[in-house]
Amino acid sequence: MREITCAEIAQTVAALCVEANTHLPEDVKTAICRSGQTEASPVGKAILRDLEENFQFAAEKGLPICQDTGMAVVFLELGQDVHITGGLLEDAVNEGVARGYVEGKLRLSVVRDPLRRVNTDDNTPAILHLRLVEGDTLRITIAPKGFGSENMTKLKMFHPSATSEDIVAFIADCVSQAGSNPCPPVLVGVGLGGTSELAALLAKRALLSPVGTRSADPFYAALEETALQRINDLGIGPQGLGGSTTALGVRILPYPTHIAGLPCAVNIGCHVTRHAERLL
Repeated sequence: MREITCAEIAQTVAALCVEANTHLPEDVKTAICRSGQTEASPVGKAILRDLEENFQFAAEKGLPICQDTGMAVVFLELGQDVHITGGLLEDAVNEGVARGYVEGKLRLSVVRDPLRRVNTDDNTPAILHLRLVEGDTLRITIAPKGFGSENMTKLKMFHPSATSEDIVAFIADCVSQAGSNPCPPVLVGVGLGGTSELAALLAKRALLSPVGTRSADPFYAALEETALQRINDLGIGPQGLGGSTTALGVRILPYPTHIAGLPCAVNIGCHVTRHAERLL
């Protein structure tokens, strides 16, 4: 049994909150730069160059890539041979988020109650997803989620008779309806199957997949490619000003489901789809 202290967890979470908000993942940076070479629209090409300059400047100066530093979504993979000491795991995560956002001078965007709208002043509580895995390590992933893109989330409970084409059409229509709101070029995460809440979680997890990777299942890999092409054919383009680069990638995560249903959730990530992780 290996021990990990709450103090170490809080310190790591704090650092990851700052890192995720100031350094875009390499795969997203590469995809934006590559799109700048292939984008057909002169305006779109210029916007992609601006986005590249923005994330480079943010990393050099230690400044947020985007003014919306998001609500902290935290994914934990906890080895079953780990013993957390010195407090509660959830408290340690929230302490780290508070420290990272306040000391890192990141925007504080969380309100304590959804209707009364009073700010918590430290960007807590985080959204915490915990999964028990084998081993004696703790993997922490911080994925700040801005709400220009989060507000574009869609869930549809399809009939089990729905076809692959129905699913692709729904994915493309979600992006079409979103338009410029999620600050394209976007990443599109899709959760398919399970129950309504699991489909939504799978869609959010899908945004952590490296840009350009495909499902290991050839059937879903083909659907991802078809959906991406369908989306880019919409012509929305960078920042919604037209062009051939509306999405950088589509990733579908399927899960077994009930014979009477077929949940499908779509979660869109903006061009600043951020995450940072550490293994303790």
